[in-house]
Amino acid sequence: MTRPLPPLLPRISDYATWQANQQPDAIAMKLDGVATTYATLAAQVEGLARALLAAGVTKGDRVASLLPPHPQFLVDFLATASIGAIWVGLNPRYQLDELRHVVTDAEPRVLLGRQRIGERRYETELMALTASCPTVTHLVLHDADGPMPGAVSIADFLAAGEGVTDAPLIRARDGCGGRDPCLIVYTSGSTGRPKGALLHHEGLARFSLGQNRLWPLDPLRVINYFPINHVGCVADCTLPCLVAGGTLVFMEKFDTGECLRLMQAERITLWGSVPSTFPMLLDHPDFARTDLSCVELIVWGGAAMDAATIARLANVQPRMATNYGMTETTSAVTALGPVTDADLLANCVGHAFEGVEIRLANTDGQPVPDGEPGEVQTRSPLNFLGYWRRPEATAEAFTADGFFRTGDLAVRRPDGRYRIVGRIKEMYKSGGYNVYPREVEAVLLACPGVTEAAIVAIPDPVWQEVGIAYITLSTPMDLTAMQAFLRDRLANYKLPKRIIPLDAMPLLPIGKIDKAALKQQALTMSASG
Repeated sequence: MTRPLPPLLPRISDYATWQANQQPDAIAMKLDGVATTYATLAAQVEGLARALLAAGVTKGDRVASLLPPHPQFLVDFLATASIGAIWVGLNPRYQLDELRHVVTDAEPRVLLGRQRIGERRYETELMALTASCPTVTHLVLHDADGPMPGAVSIADFLAAGEGVTDAPLIRARDGCGGRDPCLIVYTSGSTGRPKGALLHHEGLARFSLGQNRLWPLDPLRVINYFPINHVGCVADCTLPCLVAGGTLVFMEKFDTGECLRLMQAERITLWGSVPSTFPMLLDHPDFARTDLSCVELIVWGGAAMDAATIARLANVQPRMATNYGMTETTSAVTALGPVTDADLLANCVGHAFEGVEIRLANTDGQPVPDGEPGEVQTRSPLNFLGYWRRPEATAEAFTADGFFRTGDLAVRRPDGRYRIVGRIKEMYKSGGYNVYPREVEAVLLACPGVTEAAIVAIPDPVWQEVGIAYITLSTPMDLTAMQAFLRDRLANYKLPKRIIPLDAMPLLPIGKIDKAALKQQALTMSASG
């Protein structure tokens, strides 16, 4: 029987204190064998909150962190949110221009980071960011790897906050919460420069509570190796675990062998990730001798999972689940599970998430009947507040009656569940017919030996557009036989013009296939003949 969940609290940061009061000695976070209890987490959050107030941070100010998946990221976020400020995660994999775009757009007052992450040093980037963003008044280093001009150590920064009394801290916290923004997540930027989506306390708390009600686990023990600038790290993985009083096991850098070792050693109960990582773990030489008997639920999101991988995962744990959401909806649109039905897991994303309204609309904005594709539009208390400093983009993202336009295409099945068929911007016309890449990808993934598949469209002088298929294979396969397999299952206008095997797919930082990179590759190939 699972432990009762907390109530809906005013601030997402309140859950650290709530859990510290309920179970002070329970382990909230672990990294490299070092454990942090809930009592310690709450104390660290309060200490940093006082330091931020001492640094002049007020409601609505931004605070940015350049960190890997690490317990400190959660402290930074919760402390920032607890006083009404807005936190921004920065991805250490970004290059300077990418980091500069986010920092100069968000304009943080405080920038927290590390001089070294893995083998890479960040002094040049940190100094360049502060130089290009005059709003940064404090550059704070979480590590002590030598002096750095203009920076202060986290120890000195925290010491400055010790003089802040209870009164201003209480006043700051009483003055924020609910639908006040607390997090900016910059979108991937696949169609242009990334925009910052403003998420709020209530949406994050409601999502976390709803996910735990849908997928109850006790104990809840989760492994987190996702980049901190992504909604998958903060909303999908970290905050539901915090709200449930579970244990987060962090990995600063994803490594398949180390991940398997940690899952066994830390007795992980929720195995959650994006689809691309599961075959990596299943194919690792250590997988067969890794004890995963503690896994009680397997969950994925961000893309569809192929039937062959689902079948392999069922040997570990037959109870599985999936969901569909995006940054702007605080990850919540639909969810499925837990179920053991492989067909459902492969071919739908479940019903509407708790508290979410969904409608499917055609290009004229009119509802489509069941079984026909339409744009997913959603209205709920979890939707974001808008794009940071982009009122026109925000207005375009919503319908007149308040539904968010996801840009995704789905069909509603007879059982009321939804199936995603693609993105509006990915859909292409070949010979006058609409082609939905996700449908073709699903057939490719059903072909024996295919582990990943991605379809991108390029211009064609005869057919307007044609699809180019990129695949990865677990075993060699004759492409002529694969084309015959597709012809038996797809109309001729849906058949890709070429099928190109790759050793590995290009990936975005979160682990999704980078279709923009594949499209550029296809266009270059087409131009060169």
